[in-house]
Amino acid sequence: MKFSPVLHIRKNSDNHKQPVKQQCGLSVIALISAGLMMGGSPNVALAQELATPQDGFSMRVVPGAQFDKLQLPKISLPEGNTPDSTTPPTGAIMSPTAPAAGITPYADPRSFQNSPLANQNELLLEAQLTADSPVLSQGLVWRVFSPEPNAEDKLPLIATATGGTASFSLPEGSYLVHVSFGRAGATKRVTIRNASRHEKLILDAGGLKLSAKLPDGHEISDKFLRFSIYENEDEGSERSLIVPNIKPDTIVRLNSGTYHVVSNYGNANAVIRAEIVVNAGKLTEATVEHNGAEITMKLLRDVGGEALADTSWNIVNTNGDIVYESVSAYASLVLAAGDYIAVAKNKDRLYQREFTVESGKNEDIDVFAKAENEVDSDQVD
Repeated sequence: MKFSPVLHIRKNSDNHKQPVKQQCGLSVIALISAGLMMGGSPNVALAQELATPQDGFSMRVVPGAQFDKLQLPKISLPEGNTPDSTTPPTGAIMSPTAPAAGITPYADPRSFQNSPLANQNELLLEAQLTADSPVLSQGLVWRVFSPEPNAEDKLPLIATATGGTASFSLPEGSYLVHVSFGRAGATKRVTIRNASRHEKLILDAGGLKLSAKLPDGHEISDKFLRFSIYENEDEGSERSLIVPNIKPDTIVRLNSGTYHVVSNYGNANAVIRAEIVVNAGKLTEATVEHNGAEITMKLLRDVGGEALADTSWNIVNTNGDIVYESVSAYASLVLAAGDYIAVAKNKDRLYQREFTVESGKNEDIDVFAKAENEVDSDQVD
């Protein structure tokens, strides 16, 4: 006779009704069948047979499609075995306090092994520009490193955070904490024992804002201006570039100290250098003065004519140094104030013209492809 869980449940309920009530209280049986979703007649009959649960039992019928959501242990009888009162039918929900043989007990969330943060402590980090300034609330980047180098001779990065005040949960041990604020930064070794810790890092930093103008006070177009900041090394030493290609009126955050600033007006020879001091907790605004002008070079056959294409340009200063080279119909550039020679080459012919650049006086320089302006290549060399 084929084993029926329903008959088995009812027999046990009729024969052992009182012990079940006294020892187990209310048991729960979940009857699971994929066929219930199809509405087959055997399943309908089974549902009708169990319409009225026996005393001491509570029953629910679960569609097979929802079986995975229940996460019930599947317990099946070996073939040929006869069920007894100690073997639960397939689909029975087992009590976590009394697991069946071979079933791993439920994990205790209060155990030490299941509490990964039990041996960790809070490290609260704050940063200030100076010891007297308020705590910074934004713009910080925190990095926590192990102090011991790895196989690649680098310090392993353990944790990061951005914003203002940061909090980390870390096990006991020593760490290197680094905070950056723009190009300013500070590093501190922190040792954590079995307690929370609060650390403040002083950046000793300020800000630098750069701009430029002409001697007559006129502003210079931002598209021609760029700044670079270098470390202020001793004479003879190669300066280390800190921040390149800075646009005017940009605030750069730096540690306090003296810096070498290079201002480029255009991309030729209009360059100004200066030593600028940055004070901690303050914004330093520096304006440099350029002596130069915007020049456009054209090679023409006649006055008012079209610029000749495929023209090679060399601009030479009074020392014979080439300060600018290009190949184009128009040569647009910025030159520092001074005297120059423009040499234009077109179809193996060379033409030249001397001209002077005055600070703040932007102008077009026309070179005419005429015999009186033509020179031999030996003369140019």
